[in-house]
Amino acid sequence: MKRFKFTLSLSFAAFTISTGLNAQDTNTDNHTITISVPEVALVDIEPAATKNITLGFTAPTEAGNPIVANAANNTLWLNYSSIKSVADPTRNVSVKLNAVIPGIDIRVTAAAATGAGGGTLGTPAAQLTLSAADQTIISGIGSAYTGNGANNGHNLTYSLAPGSGPGGVAMYADLQATATTVATVTYTISDN
Repeated sequence: MKRFKFTLSLSFAAFTISTGLNAQDTNTDNHTITISVPEVALVDIEPAATKNITLGFTAPTEAGNPIVANAANNTLWLNYSSIKSVADPTRNVSVKLNAVIPGIDIRVTAAAATGAGGGTLGTPAAQLTLSAADQTIISGIGSAYTGNGANNGHNLTYSLAPGSGPGGVAMYADLQATATTVATVTYTISDN
Protein backbone atom coordinates (compact mmCIF):
# COMPACT_ATOMS: atom_id res chain seq x y z
CA MET A 1 0.00 0.00 0.00
CA LYS A 2 2.88 2.31 0.77
CA ARG A 3 4.32 1.61 -2.60
CA PHE A 4 0.98 2.40 -4.28
CA LYS A 5 0.73 5.72 -2.40
CA PHE A 6 4.31 6.55 -3.25
CA THR A 7 3.70 5.80 -6.95
CA LEU A 8 0.47 7.75 -6.95
CA SER A 9 2.15 10.71 -5.27
CA LEU A 10 5.02 10.58 -7.72
CA SER A 11 2.61 10.46 -10.68
CA PHE A 12 0.66 13.41 -9.32
CA ALA A 13 3.88 15.44 -8.85
CA ALA A 14 5.02 14.64 -12.40
CA PHE A 15 1.62 15.67 -13.77
CA THR A 16 1.74 18.94 -11.85
CA ILE A 17 5.26 19.74 -13.08
CA SER A 18 4.44 18.91 -16.71
CA THR A 19 1.29 21.03 -16.55
CA GLY A 20 3.31 23.93 -15.18
CA LEU A 21 5.82 23.58 -18.00
CA ASN A 22 3.13 23.95 -20.66
CA ALA A 23 1.51 27.03 -19.12
CA GLN A 24 3.13 30.23 -20.46
CA ASP A 25 0.59 32.79 -19.20
CA THR A 26 1.79 35.67 -17.05
CA ASN A 27 0.11 38.64 -15.45
CA THR A 28 0.50 40.67 -18.71
CA ASP A 29 0.01 40.05 -22.42
CA ASN A 30 -0.08 42.19 -25.58
CA HIS A 31 -0.97 42.31 -29.26
CA THR A 32 -0.65 44.85 -32.08
CA ILE A 33 -3.20 47.09 -33.76
CA THR A 34 -2.41 48.44 -37.22
CA ILE A 35 -3.88 51.89 -37.81
CA SER A 36 -4.24 53.68 -41.14
CA VAL A 37 -5.06 57.40 -41.36
CA PRO A 38 -5.60 58.71 -44.92
CA GLU A 39 -4.25 62.05 -46.10
CA VAL A 40 -7.22 64.32 -46.85
CA ALA A 41 -7.47 67.58 -48.83
CA LEU A 42 -11.07 68.48 -49.80
CA VAL A 43 -12.66 71.86 -50.44
CA ASP A 44 -16.10 73.02 -51.56
CA ILE A 45 -18.42 76.00 -51.68
CA GLU A 46 -21.79 75.81 -49.93
CA PRO A 47 -24.70 75.88 -50.34
CA ALA A 48 -23.98 73.74 -53.41
CA ALA A 49 -27.43 74.22 -54.94
CA THR A 50 -27.13 78.02 -55.04
CA LYS A 51 -23.41 78.72 -55.29
CA ASN A 52 -23.65 80.66 -58.55
CA ILE A 53 -24.23 84.32 -57.69
CA THR A 54 -25.05 87.48 -59.64
CA LEU A 55 -23.45 90.84 -58.98
CA GLY A 56 -23.86 94.07 -60.88
CA PHE A 57 -23.89 97.84 -61.00
CA THR A 58 -26.55 100.54 -60.93
CA ALA A 59 -26.41 103.33 -63.47
CA PRO A 60 -26.23 106.89 -62.11
CA THR A 61 -29.32 109.06 -62.33
CA GLU A 62 -27.30 112.27 -62.42
CA ALA A 63 -24.86 113.22 -65.14
CA GLY A 64 -21.28 113.30 -63.95
CA ASN A 65 -21.62 110.44 -61.42
CA PRO A 66 -20.04 106.98 -61.83
CA ILE A 67 -21.85 103.64 -61.83
CA VAL A 68 -22.31 102.19 -58.33
CA ALA A 69 -21.82 98.57 -57.37
CA ASN A 70 -24.86 96.75 -56.05
CA ALA A 71 -24.79 95.30 -52.53
CA ALA A 72 -22.14 92.73 -51.68
CA ASN A 73 -23.08 89.05 -51.58
CA ASN A 74 -22.28 87.01 -48.47
CA THR A 75 -24.39 83.88 -49.05
CA LEU A 76 -21.51 81.48 -49.73
CA TRP A 77 -19.38 79.43 -47.33
CA LEU A 78 -15.97 77.83 -47.87
CA ASN A 79 -15.80 74.31 -46.35
CA TYR A 80 -12.72 72.08 -46.17
CA SER A 81 -11.43 68.86 -44.65
CA SER A 82 -7.72 68.30 -44.13
CA ILE A 83 -5.51 65.61 -42.66
CA LYS A 84 -1.97 66.90 -43.07
CA SER A 85 0.98 64.79 -44.12
CA VAL A 86 4.20 64.40 -42.16
CA ALA A 87 6.14 66.17 -44.92
CA ASP A 88 3.76 69.16 -45.17
CA PRO A 89 2.48 70.29 -41.77
CA THR A 90 0.04 72.91 -43.11
CA ARG A 91 -2.07 73.68 -46.15
CA ASN A 92 -3.47 76.77 -47.85
CA VAL A 93 -6.59 77.49 -49.85
CA SER A 94 -5.96 79.64 -52.90
CA VAL A 95 -8.43 81.45 -55.12
CA LYS A 96 -8.27 82.67 -58.71
CA LEU A 97 -10.52 84.03 -61.44
CA ASN A 98 -10.58 82.45 -64.91
CA ALA A 99 -11.12 85.75 -66.75
CA VAL A 100 -10.52 89.32 -65.71
CA ILE A 101 -13.46 91.52 -66.66
CA PRO A 102 -12.25 94.82 -68.15
CA GLY A 103 -12.76 97.77 -65.84
CA ILE A 104 -14.12 95.72 -62.90
CA ASP A 105 -12.47 94.64 -59.67
CA ILE A 106 -14.05 91.52 -58.19
CA ARG A 107 -13.21 91.34 -54.50
CA VAL A 108 -13.61 88.50 -52.00
CA THR A 109 -13.19 88.45 -48.25
CA ALA A 110 -13.18 85.30 -46.12
CA ALA A 111 -14.31 85.62 -42.51
CA ALA A 112 -12.81 83.66 -39.63
CA ALA A 113 -14.08 80.08 -39.43
CA THR A 114 -17.29 79.48 -37.48
CA GLY A 115 -19.66 76.57 -37.01
CA ALA A 116 -19.25 72.90 -36.18
CA GLY A 117 -15.61 72.40 -37.19
CA GLY A 118 -12.53 71.42 -35.26
CA GLY A 119 -8.78 71.00 -35.46
CA THR A 120 -6.28 73.58 -36.71
CA LEU A 121 -8.50 75.75 -38.89
CA GLY A 122 -6.84 78.24 -41.20
CA THR A 123 -6.45 82.00 -40.97
CA PRO A 124 -8.15 84.17 -43.63
CA ALA A 125 -6.26 86.81 -45.58
CA ALA A 126 -7.44 90.39 -45.92
CA GLN A 127 -9.77 91.29 -48.78
CA LEU A 128 -8.42 90.11 -52.14
CA THR A 129 -8.97 91.55 -55.59
CA LEU A 130 -9.32 88.45 -57.75
CA SER A 131 -7.02 87.85 -60.70
CA ALA A 132 -5.94 84.99 -62.96
CA ALA A 133 -3.08 84.22 -60.53
CA ASP A 134 -3.62 82.05 -57.46
CA GLN A 135 -3.78 84.07 -54.23
CA THR A 136 -3.82 82.59 -50.74
CA ILE A 137 -7.16 83.29 -49.07
CA ILE A 138 -6.80 80.83 -46.14
CA SER A 139 -3.40 79.88 -44.69
CA GLY A 140 -2.10 77.64 -41.91
CA ILE A 141 -4.63 74.81 -42.19
CA GLY A 142 -3.55 71.73 -40.24
CA SER A 143 -5.57 68.62 -39.60
CA ALA A 144 -9.04 70.14 -39.44
CA TYR A 145 -12.60 70.17 -40.69
CA THR A 146 -14.92 73.17 -40.95
CA GLY A 147 -18.26 71.43 -40.71
CA ASN A 148 -20.37 70.94 -43.81
CA GLY A 149 -22.83 73.32 -45.40
CA ALA A 150 -23.90 76.91 -44.92
CA ASN A 151 -23.02 78.52 -41.58
CA ASN A 152 -19.92 76.31 -41.29
CA GLY A 153 -16.42 77.27 -42.33
CA HIS A 154 -15.45 80.66 -43.72
CA ASN A 155 -18.22 82.99 -44.86
CA LEU A 156 -17.30 84.54 -48.23
CA THR A 157 -18.25 88.10 -49.14
CA TYR A 158 -18.06 89.09 -52.80
CA SER A 159 -18.22 92.67 -53.97
CA LEU A 160 -17.61 94.60 -57.16
CA ALA A 161 -15.92 97.92 -57.75
CA PRO A 162 -15.50 99.88 -60.96
CA GLY A 163 -11.85 100.37 -61.78
CA SER A 164 -9.57 103.05 -60.38
CA GLY A 165 -10.91 102.70 -56.85
CA PRO A 166 -8.75 102.39 -53.73
CA GLY A 167 -6.65 99.23 -53.93
CA GLY A 168 -8.10 98.33 -57.31
CA VAL A 169 -6.28 97.08 -60.36
CA ALA A 170 -8.90 97.71 -63.06
CA MET A 171 -9.30 100.95 -64.95
CA TYR A 172 -12.68 102.73 -65.21
CA ALA A 173 -11.79 103.63 -68.80
CA ASP A 174 -11.88 99.91 -69.68
CA LEU A 175 -15.55 99.41 -68.66
CA GLN A 176 -17.87 98.16 -71.40
CA ALA A 177 -21.64 97.75 -71.27
CA THR A 178 -22.66 94.08 -71.30
CA ALA A 179 -25.85 92.27 -70.37
CA THR A 180 -24.03 89.34 -68.74
CA THR A 181 -20.46 88.27 -68.37
CA VAL A 182 -19.66 85.05 -66.55
CA ALA A 183 -16.43 84.49 -64.66
CA THR A 184 -15.46 81.35 -62.77
CA VAL A 185 -13.85 81.56 -59.33
CA THR A 186 -11.76 78.51 -58.40
CA TYR A 187 -10.69 77.52 -54.89
CA THR A 188 -7.85 75.00 -54.41
CA ILE A 189 -6.57 73.41 -51.22
CA SER A 190 -2.91 72.43 -51.41
CA ASP A 191 0.20 71.78 -49.33
CA ASN A 192 2.46 74.72 -48.58
